[in-house]
Amino acid sequence: MQWVSFALFALGSGSAAAASFACGRARLPDEKAVCASRQLSELDVEMAVRYQMLTGLVAMGTRGDMQDEQQAWLTTRRACGGNEPCLLSAYRRRIGTLKDEYAHLANRGPF
Repeated sequence: MQWVSFALFALGSGSAAAASFACGRARLPDEKAVCASRQLSELDVEMAVRYQMLTGLVAMGTRGDMQDEQQAWLTTRRACGGNEPCLLSAYRRRIGTLKDEYAHLANRGPF
């Protein structure tokens, strides 16, 4: 779990609005809202780090399923538009799901 904390610190130590994507290219309302909010930006980085770490630990078939889930989640995020409470809720749910998937994988150990 220390590696997640370190990765989050390393990725979050940049600019105040350091989303996991290039904010200079943000065009959609949800992207702009993430870039404009430090809290949303930090959640975006946390979600991206957790997703990347988890996809590196699973088999290819599972990775494909996770990519499908991530795309579905991005559709959900886009549906929030610039509504910050909706975005906060979407990020918290997605991070919770990724934490649960990691816990399930860790319980299957050893690695």
